[in-house]
Amino acid sequence: MELGRVDLWRDEVPRTGPENMAVDEWLLATVTTPVLRFYRWKGAWVSLGYFDPLAAARGMFAAEEVSFVRRATGGGIVDHRVDQTYTLVVPKGERLAGLRGAGSYGVIHAALAAALGAAGIEAVLTREDAAVDSAACFEKPVAWDLTDGRGRKIAGAGQRRTKHGLLHQGSVQGAGEGVIHPFAGRLAGEVVEARIEPDEAAIAGLVSRKFGAHGWLERR
Repeated sequence: MELGRVDLWRDEVPRTGPENMAVDEWLLATVTTPVLRFYRWKGAWVSLGYFDPLAAARGMFAAEEVSFVRRATGGGIVDHRVDQTYTLVVPKGERLAGLRGAGSYGVIHAALAAALGAAGIEAVLTREDAAVDSAACFEKPVAWDLTDGRGRKIAGAGQRRTKHGLLHQGSVQGAGEGVIHPFAGRLAGEVVEARIEPDEAAIAGLVSRKFGAHGWLERR
């Protein structure tokens, strides 16, 4: 267990892509205790990693009615119509926030793999990048992603570090609600079910200035 305590927030409010990204950024800037947030999407959304070209995402979903949002984290292009989405926010000062990318990624995904395994879902930590040229997150396993017994990717994530700490945005396929609490329990010695009320004015501001702005989405 890497954390002493984590607040588990089952966010039941469906939100648009920009709203979800804004909530995560608000959490990173404000919380003083690690937070694990599982959340929902309002509508059909695809998220892009910070460095992904928007044209690549549009090409992948040219025949489908989806909306796009750019994350502040890395990683690939993710279709959120078919996944379970979560965010782990770790404030500065926690050991996990200070680990280098591969270290924190591996710790978090090892906890997720254990939770999936306890639920009867085979999950294997990959050790190297797959030799696949694709911007689609779930078509290209990279080191410390999770795959099933056939080598098919079932979990990936992107990270960002700021002066406030670590933001880890993850996506899991083929898992149900039953893995949420076990995942939190593998991460921390104490799990506190939390009901967090976001600052709606702050969220609206982040949507307007950043995550909902054309300049942010079309920056690449």
